[in-house]
Amino acid sequence: MPALAPGADPWRRFAGTTINFISENTSPTAAIAANLKPFHELTGITVNIVSLELQALVQRVALDLAGGQAQYDVIYADPYQVLAPYREGLTDLRTFISDPDYPKMVDVSDFIPTQLKAAGQFGKGGEIFALPYDAPTMVWQYRVDIFDKYKERMREELGFDPTPGPDRTWAEYLKIAGWINDNVSEVPYGTGQQAKQHDSLMCDFSNLLWAYGGDYFENGTEVGLYGSVAPGKCLLREPAAIEAAAVYNELIAIAHPGSRGWDWDGVGNALSAGQIAMAPNWHEYAASNEKKMPGLIDYAPLPKGPHRSANIYGGTGIAVSANTNGARRGAAWLFVNWATSPETQLANLKSSVGGGTPTRESVYRLPEVEGASRRPSTLPNMLTATAVNTAWEADYIGLRPKIPMWNECDTALFTELSRMLAGQQNPKEAMTRAADRIDHIVERGWVA
Repeated sequence: MPALAPGADPWRRFAGTTINFISENTSPTAAIAANLKPFHELTGITVNIVSLELQALVQRVALDLAGGQAQYDVIYADPYQVLAPYREGLTDLRTFISDPDYPKMVDVSDFIPTQLKAAGQFGKGGEIFALPYDAPTMVWQYRVDIFDKYKERMREELGFDPTPGPDRTWAEYLKIAGWINDNVSEVPYGTGQQAKQHDSLMCDFSNLLWAYGGDYFENGTEVGLYGSVAPGKCLLREPAAIEAAAVYNELIAIAHPGSRGWDWDGVGNALSAGQIAMAPNWHEYAASNEKKMPGLIDYAPLPKGPHRSANIYGGTGIAVSANTNGARRGAAWLFVNWATSPETQLANLKSSVGGGTPTRESVYRLPEVEGASRRPSTLPNMLTATAVNTAWEADYIGLRPKIPMWNECDTALFTELSRMLAGQQNPKEAMTRAADRIDHIVERGWVA
């Protein structure tokens, strides 16, 4: 790489270089792709962006890294399907952060702490493989007009305050949903779930699993936060997991029938189309909710179980391929630095084609961002700020296992859950079969 001349602009060090960024088709990437001019003017670097569905992205990245190539210089490093299995193909970003020849970035401590660990690190060696880039998190989304209209009747007939939030229990959520089914004319059903035989089913179920005190593996919090190649025995056979599965089975039985074919898009569309009164879903649907039903949908942390309120985190970081070199390597870091900066995150938040929500604490403290958490809001994703800021706290965040073989484990789980929802097995059988399959996958992974 060219040395930085005395007095030279460190942002212009790799002017004329072209790099490739591969990303899932997410809101922040849509916003950046629509407005790359500021980065090009700052650096002279051209960025080609490839946006794909996540599974297609994982396949391309795996081939690129395994072949020792660097077709992609900047990688959207999903913690479970990219970072955990392919971390050796990613650069430890501390080498750039500490290099005085690069522009100084805002301190990494500005990233929300749980997100930096979950999306950026693996193990406790201190390496930073990715910087937090997006932060979708599941929260309770509900029709505020319906709750306002029927609140007192629900309170009187159900015997508790139905106001959504982490003080409500999942048992109460079921009762609220059933009551709306029977008493509310504005919507056909009280709740909708993302119970398709898909990754979405694992996400939807996980909120209850953790709420009821269950987990996937021993030391679940550590495995979710830092990652591990040896997570221990699967815990889905334990009573807490079986109870969570039983409650989830009850929930799907009273939910909108479309739930069994819905992923997050399906349930999001159902809520904003007036088919359901509430649902757990990723908070970044707030922008489309506000566009389709302005002022009618509000947000809260998910209900609690006997153990806690758990809100699954789905955020991802962006990384620099360890295979890329020369000017492209340096240019890739400048893009990662710029793309995760407070200024760019604020621009993404304002974008008419993108959105996303910031991963840096300093952005939330900006007066215009704080003000946007209340209606009328020009930044509709910020209407979820109170809910997600609670959901990202250590006691509330839900972290699936960050292990190299998680993709196979995920498939085993949602397959057995689907068989349970179809009436082919009971909750205990579903959890036992899933645990047996997951233990086999993990043991095979250790040997590999």
